[in-house]
Amino acid sequence: MKQLARAAAAAALVAAATIVPPPARADQPAPETRVVHTGKAMGTVVQITFWTDDEAGAARGAKAVLDEFDRLDRMMTTWLPDSEISRINAGAGVSAVKVSDETLAVIERALDVSRRSKGIFDITVGAFKGLWKFDQDMDGTLPDPAEVQRRLALVGWRDVLVDHKRHTVKLRRKGMAITLGGIAKGYAVDRAVHILHQLGFTDFILQAGGDMYVAGKKGDKPWIVGIRDPRGPADQSFALAPIEDHAFSTSGDYERGFVKDGVRYHHILDPRTGQPAHATRSVTILARDAFTADAWSKVLFILGWEKAMPLVEKMDDFDAVFVDDKNQIHTSSGLEGKLKMLHPPTDAI
Repeated sequence: MKQLARAAAAAALVAAATIVPPPARADQPAPETRVVHTGKAMGTVVQITFWTDDEAGAARGAKAVLDEFDRLDRMMTTWLPDSEISRINAGAGVSAVKVSDETLAVIERALDVSRRSKGIFDITVGAFKGLWKFDQDMDGTLPDPAEVQRRLALVGWRDVLVDHKRHTVKLRRKGMAITLGGIAKGYAVDRAVHILHQLGFTDFILQAGGDMYVAGKKGDKPWIVGIRDPRGPADQSFALAPIEDHAFSTSGDYERGFVKDGVRYHHILDPRTGQPAHATRSVTILARDAFTADAWSKVLFILGWEKAMPLVEKMDDFDAVFVDDKNQIHTSSGLEGKLKMLHPPTDAI
């Protein structure tokens, strides 16, 4: 019974983050003020754009969002040696580590996406940390192919062992490591949206890097968001879409990476090869929550549009827009007629 209770509690945490119904709107004129707050958390820029006349309240809301991001980052990062994820990695092949309800819930969600994607999404790609240099250590060097193959042998989501009864996580083999970099930010966005709704905000955009949640409207009009041109300037979009109460998240090969000898290398690794995936330049997902969009955007990116589109059309979780490796746009049926194309994406390496 206790095991079932713990599983239910973990599931409830995920539900609380991913189901984000807005508060009822008060019967009063819509505000006419855009208030923007920006900070940094989880290694990326976090921006909250409020449509509100309450500037002081927006400041308090923005602080609550950044505090929540920092709280979750301390639990789930691999850059702090005492985080829960770092402790799991340190115990690989040796010991199970007791974790919080939230960390357990996020890991379980990640493993569920792994099952559903047949291993295309795999948090054990943490084994490659420090080998591919796409973070502060980026210097344009490529790893030794033999070392890539050695680390590849340590990748395998089925070797992440979750014990509900003891509330622990263990990695089966020494040398294994997990990273929640492909899913934790989506969870944090949804948690932050939940907090803003609790504070009474109905109309805002919350963006953390490529992960975004669009809530309510901009007065009496929908928010209009852009899909970034993967080879254009950072502020250039090739398409626009009206969005309300949905996540709108992009994975692209342009954020953390470099070009060497005419080849682009970037941080989205294919767990089957240990190499950056090359079938896609960017994929943007429209989903009910950022948790879903964050994880599945990586899956679709790695698969490429030809293999991924049948999956998108079969599932009712999300819709997607791809820019493929040949710079062609592909849109799932649920988004047809909803996008305003501004121009073709820039064609470059």
